[in-house]
Amino acid sequence: MEPLLVSACLLGCKCRYDGKSCPNEAVIALKDTYYLIPVCPEQLGGLSTPRLPSEITPNGVFMKDGTDVTYAYRLGAETALFIAQTLDVKKAVLKAKSPSCGNTLVYDGSFSGTLVPGSGITAGLLQKNGVTVYNENETDLLLNSRMHIDSGSVLL
Repeated sequence: MEPLLVSACLLGCKCRYDGKSCPNEAVIALKDTYYLIPVCPEQLGGLSTPRLPSEITPNGVFMKDGTDVTYAYRLGAETALFIAQTLDVKKAVLKAKSPSCGNTLVYDGSFSGTLVPGSGITAGLLQKNGVTVYNENETDLLLNSRMHIDSGSVLL
């Protein structure tokens, strides 16, 4: 089976900033098609669970109280990339809107709930290194890309 990096919170691990998980049935069902590799970049970077929420700003990643956690986010991203490269991972399903894992939108750093186009620290690093990143709302795109490849190989 092809390996797939997955945000651990989407699989039911209680690693989110609030100490909770957000299991997603469509993501969990990918176990029938992929070998799932759970990661939590924030924990890999040394942050505790629970922790204050963080958002990306032009100057780095900061917790709601102003604590600079940029280093932890970068360390977690680099560790997730190391895992992906070690296991020859080409695709990932990560948590939407997360300052680590968001692949299309992230919060703007004002803690006002405003979303802006952009990628989280881990999603961006993975993308720059050839890993295609999906979020939990894009599992159909992931499966369709696999079916397209599979059906294409049948025709060869």
